[in-house]
Amino acid sequence: MKVEFYKHSLGEKEKKEINCTIDSLFLTTGPKTKEFEDSFAQFLEVDHCLGVTSWTMGNFITLKALGIGPGDKVLTTPLTYVATANTILHAGATPIFADVEPDSGNLDPDKVLDALESNDGVRAIVTVHLYGQMSDMKSLRQIASDRGIYLIEDCAHCVEGSQDGVKPGKLSDAAIFSFYATKNLTCGEGGAIVTNNPELASTLRKLRLHGVDTSAREQHKSGAYRHWDMSMLGYKCNMNDLSASLLIPQLPCLETRRKKRQLLCERYDELLKDVDGIRTISHPPGIVHAHHLYTIRTNPEKRDRYLTELSQRGIGVGVNFRNVHLMEYYRNHFGYANGDFPHAEAIGDSTISIPLYPLLRHEEQDYVADSIKALSQELEG
Repeated sequence: MKVEFYKHSLGEKEKKEINCTIDSLFLTTGPKTKEFEDSFAQFLEVDHCLGVTSWTMGNFITLKALGIGPGDKVLTTPLTYVATANTILHAGATPIFADVEPDSGNLDPDKVLDALESNDGVRAIVTVHLYGQMSDMKSLRQIASDRGIYLIEDCAHCVEGSQDGVKPGKLSDAAIFSFYATKNLTCGEGGAIVTNNPELASTLRKLRLHGVDTSAREQHKSGAYRHWDMSMLGYKCNMNDLSASLLIPQLPCLETRRKKRQLLCERYDELLKDVDGIRTISHPPGIVHAHHLYTIRTNPEKRDRYLTELSQRGIGVGVNFRNVHLMEYYRNHFGYANGDFPHAEAIGDSTISIPLYPLLRHEEQDYVADSIKALSQELEG
């Protein structure tokens, strides 16, 4: 049997929206982009949403809009995709890291405090909602507010999540989303920034389109022609209506699909409980988990054997994530080494992501679990 790591749920509704857009005037940032932005902001209960081409560009222009650049530091987690730290470097600032909670893999507020005590010039915290579980936003908000620094959410894994009723974008200065091909909400490549700060939103609208103050849609409004001007040096990362057309029909389905993934996760928990050498991840009360990924943890010395053997059995697997600070570039440029962030390293060295998506069938899930059990008997015996 072959079980893909991920399958999208795009279908006839998305095709219909795309066809409507192709038959319309706008392919670039137009009415469909605005419709998505308004709908996504309503879903998250925030004031402003701006569609962009990727999470990466979304975070980059957010840092630029907040005035973060050379001489500044931005604190984040080492247990994330490299884009989180790379965008800090591209903005001209220096990334620094704090260790994570040993269970959730999210930034540990106590470790954040330690890192802030030993580093001057920190202008912002970028927290990652790993696998779809919200970080401790109330604690991080308090830490950021007490020090007058910005708080940004990396929501690449967390569209539908919440903690104690708090959704992404509620307590931060900005929250950035990814609509990459494997995400719960996808258009292949894309992203969005949400914020409750009107001045920040206004700056971001300019920065995502070269710093000009008028979009093509606004130039085509009825009435007198409006000349556009450029008030700041910006970039090119505006969402287009084709991407927005793929996203719009998915919004009403988000909670239904989240619940399907939750049931699959609960089923994995039951299938894999008490398997030697395999640890599943529990979640605290008060959490609505987005269930973007389902991960297991193994003996680090045997992790690659599991990865190889599962792949050879036709099962799609991944590693989310290897630690950023141990990547060659970061070791060479910043002198990081093994042991700097032990909790993050323990997770990064032991974690395996296994197939999870609403279209995953029970017989496929059984095959994945049975394969893990068989390998456990072989490798742990």
